[in-house]
Amino acid sequence: MTIKHILKLCVLLLIFSCASSHISKIEGKRIDIDNSLKPQQEIENFIAPYRAHINKNMDSIISYAPQTYTKSDGSYNTAIGNLMADAVFSESNPVFHQRTQQNIDFAILNHGGIRSIISKGNITIRTAFEVMPFENSVVVVALKGTQIQDMMTYLSKAKRAHPVSHQLQLILDKNSNIKTATVHGKPIDDNKIYYVATNDYLYSGGDGMTFFHPNEGLYVLNYKIRDVLIDNFKKKDTLNPIRDRRFIKLED
Repeated sequence: MTIKHILKLCVLLLIFSCASSHISKIEGKRIDIDNSLKPQQEIENFIAPYRAHINKNMDSIISYAPQTYTKSDGSYNTAIGNLMADAVFSESNPVFHQRTQQNIDFAILNHGGIRSIISKGNITIRTAFEVMPFENSVVVVALKGTQIQDMMTYLSKAKRAHPVSHQLQLILDKNSNIKTATVHGKPIDDNKIYYVATNDYLYSGGDGMTFFHPNEGLYVLNYKIRDVLIDNFKKKDTLNPIRDRRFIKLED
């Protein structure tokens, strides 16, 4: 055995010796986060002014609701859903047009994405956070007319008040079959490209909305739905959303 080999053997023995001498037992312990945990006053004092500033901003009054709006007030379209879809359309279209010189044709959201009611009384920034607590952002998807037809089929079968903006009208017969489907008052053209505003969750297939793929283009606006609502609320002294005939089912 050469000196080189002996040195290598000594190094290996030293490593294993050191490793074995430092083996220790590691135990975990579950700590429940409840009222038994006492706050540290130093930390509380440090964050107090920041908390006060945030609460003051969140409670800033930006509009007024003459009545309470809830997502359960209609089978196919609701006042709060119409408000949100129309807000996404009206606030996002100027951004989209500036970037592309094109216009959004309509907006679609999902019924489950409405996470709170809008209560009668003052509307604050906190209201927008309660209605939309997620970080979802607006995207615009370029779709062929055939995919818009697939979207109409999805809506007719879902039987839920998924919010759509007023540029789209979908009327079902008493058997939930599509009677008419129009965009801007015109029948859907299979050969036309439509620009549809939605959120990134639905674009990724959320709520089974797979009709966004494949597509003719995706435009990410970097505009959170929550900020859309805040910007929209600030423009109105009073919110007056209504249920209408944009998505209905005929009873006879």
